[in-house]
Amino acid sequence: MEVDSRRMRRFGNQRHTRTNTLLPLHAASHHHVPNNTISCWYCDYKISTFNKPLFHFGRRYARFLKVWFSVGVGFALSALLGVTLILLWELAKAFHLSSGGNKLGNLRNALLFELPSLPSGSSLSLADAGYVCISTIISVVVHEFGHAVAATSEGIQIEYVAIFIAVLFPGALVAFNDELLQTVPHWTSLSVYSAGIWHNAVCCAACGLTLFLLPMFLFPLYSSGHSPMVLDVLPTSPLSGFLAPGDVIVSVDNVPIRNAQEWLEVNTLTYNSKLHNVDISGHTGDAGVINRMKGYCVSSFMMEEGKITGLPENQYACPSELTAFVKVLCSNNVTLNDDKRKIDPSNRRSTIYCLNAKDVVRLDKCGDDGSLATTNGSCTCTRDEFCLAPVQEPGTVWVEITYSSTSPECSLHERKRLPASETSGLKETNCGGTFIFVGDAISMAHSIQLTSYQPRWGLKLAAYFPNLLENILVWTFHVSLALVFLNTLPVYFLDGESILDATLAYFTSLSARKRKTVLRLCLISGFLTSVIAFFQELL
Repeated sequence: MEVDSRRMRRFGNQRHTRTNTLLPLHAASHHHVPNNTISCWYCDYKISTFNKPLFHFGRRYARFLKVWFSVGVGFALSALLGVTLILLWELAKAFHLSSGGNKLGNLRNALLFELPSLPSGSSLSLADAGYVCISTIISVVVHEFGHAVAATSEGIQIEYVAIFIAVLFPGALVAFNDELLQTVPHWTSLSVYSAGIWHNAVCCAACGLTLFLLPMFLFPLYSSGHSPMVLDVLPTSPLSGFLAPGDVIVSVDNVPIRNAQEWLEVNTLTYNSKLHNVDISGHTGDAGVINRMKGYCVSSFMMEEGKITGLPENQYACPSELTAFVKVLCSNNVTLNDDKRKIDPSNRRSTIYCLNAKDVVRLDKCGDDGSLATTNGSCTCTRDEFCLAPVQEPGTVWVEITYSSTSPECSLHERKRLPASETSGLKETNCGGTFIFVGDAISMAHSIQLTSYQPRWGLKLAAYFPNLLENILVWTFHVSLALVFLNTLPVYFLDGESILDATLAYFTSLSARKRKTVLRLCLISGFLTSVIAFFQELL
């Protein structure tokens, strides 16, 4: 989060003296670098090296920059209005004065951001922490560069650029020449204070456009839009025995996978399909559920070999290398309310079939998997075959994953692959295959790192570059959007305070004393409303 001390100076010498014990403001002269400040909770490093280059750049392109930052003023005022409406809507919701379907709720969802999601129960990895640091540096530099160039384009001198850490929060600021800043027109000061969030908004747009055009930019060196390639498999991943770096995921449940995002989306859809499983134990959680969406046409001969009878009611035990299957009565016209009718009553109590999953997965499909995949067969099987569906533990899913290997050694020898779970099977060749995963699809999907780009010349290190670039762009987009939102809030010590003050001075005819009173009331109200909105989100 960025804390900018420049806005404290406008309250006069008395306020200047009081706040100087908290945050350093500026030196007496702007011709040399002020001493660096170190205290128990604040330290900074001040730089004057960029003063002249920034000033020359601002003066050289002053005509264009004035138009550029005038557009930024319009954006800042619109953002200030939008954030104010969001705060009022959150305040009304906190006091039960507004319903959740209000249009302001849609505005809130459009303006608020959501950081890249993490799998449930996982923490921020070291790589993610690195992306956060890099994106924060980029976003803060872009923000302060906007302030600096807007000031120099109006002939306002820069005293120094400072990088600081306040408590545990890093940030940066640009200190201006106070005397010049107080004499410029109110519109000029408004454009200077609005420049930071305007540049962050432009940074968001640039990141989004670059992500959209990234396949075209990388086309000479990378291919995309085919299938995602595995970059890394966590040691704790249930797929560590099945997939290895360099493998390409072709499909999930016969659904072609074209990029890393589709891998997550299809597994989320598969995870949600467990809601359609049918409890065959008579009591939920006693023995298992039948996955009515995963059916296979099994011959009567294979069924006779794997048939086990005489088990107690609600027991579906098989040897660890085999999977329990149950015969189902398949119909394309059965509704969700008719789920119980799809189980063969003769098999509900005593008959199960213990089969090898790697053999079953090769057979034609049956069941109700049409919404998830394009199957080779239909809901019905041939005369000598029956539709069998696997029995799973409650809360688990059955996922077929087809992969291929890009390793040059794949045709020379078969790599060793371990079973992913007790109920998993595998069908593979030297250069790929299909295996079954049974478990939590969401955690499984996040346990491997994928890239949508494959290097054309097979360099291993080159495979990581698109993923690195994508993550930096995504995190920079979100952090810049966060800075836009935070610095637009009408609260103390952020750009929203300065923008609101300059707006009142430019658009109203209030005296300095009345304007100061109105500003203080707005800032206190904005702070209290922001706190209420924050705790509302936590609850």
